[in-house]
Amino acid sequence: MTKKQLIPPTKEPARHFAVIGAGIAGVACARTLVQAGHQVTVFEKSRGAGGRMSTRSTSFGSFDHGAQYFTARDARFEKALTTASGLVRPWSANTVRILDELGRVVASSLPPKEAHWVATPGMNALVRQWAEPLASAGQLHLDTTVVRIEADKLEPKRWQLQTEGPGATTRVHSGFDAVLMAIPSVQASALLQSSQLSKPMMTAINKVSVAPCWTLMLAFPQASQPNLSHLGPHWNAARSTHHRIAWLARESSKPGRGPMERWTVQASTDWSQRHLEDDAERVKAKLLKAFTEVTGIRAEPQHAEVHRWRYAQTITPLGKSHLWDTKSGLGACGDWCLGHRVEDGFLSGLELALAAL
Repeated sequence: MTKKQLIPPTKEPARHFAVIGAGIAGVACARTLVQAGHQVTVFEKSRGAGGRMSTRSTSFGSFDHGAQYFTARDARFEKALTTASGLVRPWSANTVRILDELGRVVASSLPPKEAHWVATPGMNALVRQWAEPLASAGQLHLDTTVVRIEADKLEPKRWQLQTEGPGATTRVHSGFDAVLMAIPSVQASALLQSSQLSKPMMTAINKVSVAPCWTLMLAFPQASQPNLSHLGPHWNAARSTHHRIAWLARESSKPGRGPMERWTVQASTDWSQRHLEDDAERVKAKLLKAFTEVTGIRAEPQHAEVHRWRYAQTITPLGKSHLWDTKSGLGACGDWCLGHRVEDGFLSGLELALAAL
């Protein structure tokens, strides 16, 4: 054996990655980097991980007011889901298609082309379970908005982040070998612009088009009586061509949810765009009227609220899974890279992490 053969192979030193955003793309990216032996710090502006895989908790029960379900078409996503044993369950939605303004059903049901899956007890449970090791290790900073990316003052070849937390408290986090943005395309572009960084990456991101969505959440406690299983139609989910509504789902039909009659209603892309800056009460009234027209449910809900998603559905995707600049150590990922599915977000985060490795 030669002297050369006795020298053990060199192992790449662990690097420190900053991941901005704790939706499914950001958490998938962070998990992959941690599993490869690197240090990761995740920054999330909201109070919890999940992104649009969100669940709104109320005294009337929960609402999946973001992503309604997900599919698993890629073997890598299927394998990842096996690590969430007990959290992921199939949803037999009995979906119908509604043709007109009066809510008439064109087909009694639409046979699913593929399985529809949901996380239990709410859609946010999957991402939160995957993010738990990061949180336990103190590597997940919630209620923290990154406002600027800049060169580390002490180590110019690395990055530091300026952040704002609760009560407008500001901090500087330093010593990052790379910064990976897992946030909506508009926010990623704005952060690059305010940081005066990577014009080529910003130009690529600006070609992406994402539409907003208003979401209405309704609860009817009167349908919890022993002799009244539900109100209105016998279907549990519908794709609608009503000019105000694109999707409706009976939350109580999903596995692991409470029995109280609850509906989540997502407005159409065009209507949401036209009414993006409208008063929330006005939006609620208009969507409630449309809900009555489509479902025939005329009972007064005891709970009604709306949520505005500014960046909900990708219209024009990036066209590739991620953006990564090896020289600068800057990257971006998100469902907007590939489409708007939950699975798109996961694959984008995964592939950015692999590129960075």
